[in-house]
Amino acid sequence: MMSETLMNTYARLPVMFSHGEGATLFDDQGRAYLDAVSGIAVCSLGHAHPAIAQALCEQSKKLIHTSNLYIVENQLKLANDLIRLSGMDKVFFGNSGAEANEAAIKIARKTASNRGIENPAIIVMENSFHGRTLATLSATGNTKVQEGFAPLVQGFVRVPYDNVEAVKNAIAANPNVVAILVEPVQGEGGVHVPKAGYLKALREICDQHNILLMIDEIQTGVGRTGKWFAYQHDAILPDVVTLAKALGNGVPIGACIARGEAATVFGPGNHGTTFGGNPLAMRAGVAVINTLEQHNYIDQVAQQGAALVETFKQSLANIAGVVQVRGKGYMIGIQLDRPCADLVKMALAKGLLINVTRGDTIRLLPPFVMSQAQTQQLVDGVTQLVTEFLTNP
Repeated sequence: MMSETLMNTYARLPVMFSHGEGATLFDDQGRAYLDAVSGIAVCSLGHAHPAIAQALCEQSKKLIHTSNLYIVENQLKLANDLIRLSGMDKVFFGNSGAEANEAAIKIARKTASNRGIENPAIIVMENSFHGRTLATLSATGNTKVQEGFAPLVQGFVRVPYDNVEAVKNAIAANPNVVAILVEPVQGEGGVHVPKAGYLKALREICDQHNILLMIDEIQTGVGRTGKWFAYQHDAILPDVVTLAKALGNGVPIGACIARGEAATVFGPGNHGTTFGGNPLAMRAGVAVINTLEQHNYIDQVAQQGAALVETFKQSLANIAGVVQVRGKGYMIGIQLDRPCADLVKMALAKGLLINVTRGDTIRLLPPFVMSQAQTQQLVDGVTQLVTEFLTNP
């Protein structure tokens, strides 16, 4: 099944999917799997959603690509939707989360240049993940994914996550800090949810020092935590927000949204993209926003996600080896006291798709369209797997 023609960048599982429906995927042998990964927080509306399929089919018969040399109608529609929902001012569309974060980094550096700041610095967090391009890799707080790619891009100052005092100290030690780049919940880092008020405190620090607050919502945005944007839990407005993943429900898309000074620093020639913002991706984004609003999915995620976390806490409470259950909305982490990557193949054999991140944390990112019966199936399946894994070493 594996191909020798593909570069060895993924340890792919021995399964090939042929089609999907809602929260279920089917392999080429016809076997069904409950998908609790959602393409890594991408397919929040599940697989083969009728509204998304119809929108893509209709658009593909009209226009797929024209380039940004011309006006793209659905860019304007999607930008207006994102501005309305986010409280921001302007949008740049790319193809991925890494590209969105690249745009944010360039906005910070262009802002510094406009202010006459040489050798600008961006504060980033330990245990973070921002992408795999050279700049976003350098911003990422994971030495394992950086190995072999030196020299890294300079200009990043790293501090512990969820530590306001460390941020203050970093600014005091470096007068050239121009921005803070932070995830509102660390996803790849193990689903770490900061204390209430963390983002609000960062906002106050940025206001005090005239620093840009840039929030990476690649994984958390578009409803994953129970609000359109995770920063809305703290009732703040950042200067820059980056999106991707769920915005296209599987169609490659990225967005960098900015307000105030940060929204005006780019001029023609400062940044660009060939495929970004193409008519097909924009139609997908518009359809995703419309569907989420029409069916009130995000409020459901807030309520059912909180209930799901509590259910897992109860079902795993008496199992030795379970360190912590944590999460926000449909973004759940179950940390064990030992490496547990083997659970992914064990789950696959039982018709359940899960993910393990940071080596010891089960990460669950179920689609918003998961039924109550499928939710119970997920709880029962994961609880059984964890019990077997920890009691039968």
